[in-house]
Amino acid sequence: MKLIYGAVVLACAPFVVAGNDAVYPTEKVAAFVFEKVDVTSLSSAIRPKPVKGKKTFSDYGYVARELGEKSALLEPPQGASTISIEVLEAQRSGIYVCVNSQTTNKSTGRFQRVFLLKLKNGSGLLRGREAWKEFDACPVIGGGDQNSGSSY
Repeated sequence: MKLIYGAVVLACAPFVVAGNDAVYPTEKVAAFVFEKVDVTSLSSAIRPKPVKGKKTFSDYGYVARELGEKSALLEPPQGASTISIEVLEAQRSGIYVCVNSQTTNKSTGRFQRVFLLKLKNGSGLLRGREAWKEFDACPVIGGGDQNSGSSY
């Protein structure tokens, strides 16, 4: 009987440990994203070139030109692209944002995607990944041929 209880505890342990107890703000979410997002976790078309020891927008020299309740316009350091962030939805599971990058380089152009940002721990940075969830306010722009067929 003890063996069965032990097996049940071991089977349920990953679900208990995996719980995300991170608390996301309900006000000034755009400022929170600007301060806490790990830029290195964003798409290479949006993030600046990786530099050892730099993780956040302010580390890379970006300045928040406009910082609203749910949107931010980031002024880049010289030679980088302007980035705008719009908070689409904030939930217990994470924050959905629309990240838009406008470059001065005509060949690169504009790039826009929805990212889901999550805190890995209470004091850490927000890690982002491209979201499958679609929002009318943030259509996919740039980044290659969207109509290409699957390689399967």
